[in-house]
Amino acid sequence: MSIQDLQDRIEAEKAKLSQLKVQHAVSPIENPSIIKKSRRDIARMLTILRQKNPKC
Repeated sequence: MSIQDLQDRIEAEKAKLSQLKVQHAVSPIENPSIIKKSRRDIARMLTILRQKNPKC
């Protein structure tokens, strides 16, 4: 996976997380652990991105 692909995926996941947070605030979602999983997935991708490109 290239650096650009990772950055695109991170942005998509951040948008998904924002949407989940709003959805959860309006009416509780069935499985709130999805929010936690999404946050951790973003953190993992950011870690990989920084390992590939230390200047970032």
